Amino acid sequence: QVQLVESGGGLVQAGGSLRLSCAASGSIFSINTMAWYRQAPGKQRELVARIISGGRTNYADSVKGRFTISRDNAKNTLYLQMNNVKPEDTAVYYCNGDLLIEARGPQLRYWGQGTQVTVAS
Repeated sequence: QVQLVESGGGLVQAGGSLRLSCAASGSIFSINTMAWYRQAPGKQRELVARIISGGRTNYADSVKGRFTISRDNAKNTLYLQMNNVKPEDTAVYYCNGDLLIEARGPQLRYWGQGTQVTVAS
């Protein structure tokens, strides 16, 4: 059973920093793209940042220069370093990963359960 579990969310003051982690566990052959999404109350889920297995990244314009996505392939763990956070960053943050369970199996997308980030002004 594959699981993605986020951690590191919480309450932070505007201008502060927070680091989110997402650990993938279970029977995993390989992980291709991993990403962070967020969903604020009353809004649609949106892409925050994405990283492919080779390390190439892309970011939403709203977080460029403030957030950094990274991954530790040996640990199957994804990170999001959030600096200079703003009240508009308040949301539930979700990670996902495009995984192969076996070498010849289909690539499937798995999601974590989400972690709340609240930025106080």
